[in-house]
Amino acid sequence: MSITGTLIIQIIVFLILVGFTMKFVWPPITAALDERARKVADGLAAADKAKADLAAADKRVEEELAKSRNQVAQQLADAERRAQAIVDEAKGRATEEANKIVAAARAEAEQQTVKAREALREQVAALAVKGAEQILRKEVNAGVHADLLKRLQTEL
Repeated sequence: MSITGTLIIQIIVFLILVGFTMKFVWPPITAALDERARKVADGLAAADKAKADLAAADKRVEEELAKSRNQVAQQLADAERRAQAIVDEAKGRATEEANKIVAAARAEAEQQTVKAREALREQVAALAVKGAEQILRKEVNAGVHADLLKRLQTEL
C-alpha cells in the first residue's frame, strides 16, 4: 500500500466517522447541552424572582413593623392619657372628700364652741348668783332678779 491510498482511506474513514458523529452522536449532545443551558437559565430566573420576592417580603415586613410600632406607641399614649385622667379624677375626688371632712370638722368645732360658751355662760351665771347671794345674804328674790340674771347671761 502506498501512502496516498492509506491517506485516502483514512480520509474516507474520517468522513464516515464525522458523518456518523454528526448524525447520531452530535444531536443528543447538543440537545443535552441546550437542556442544561435552559435549566441553568430557568434556575437563574427563579433565583432572581426569589430575590425580588424576598426584597418585597422584607419591605412588607418593615412596613408591618413600622405600623405595629406606631400602633403600640399610640396605645401607650392612650394608656398614659387614661392613667393621667384617672389620677386627676382621683385627686378631684380626694380634694372634694377632704373639703367635706374639713367642713364637717369646722361645723362640729363650731357646735362644740357654741355648747362650751353656753355651758360657760350658765356656770358664770350660777357663780354670779352665788356671789351675789353671798354678798347680799339678806334676801334674794329669784323672781325679781331673774330678769337681771337673763340679761347678764346674754351679755356673757
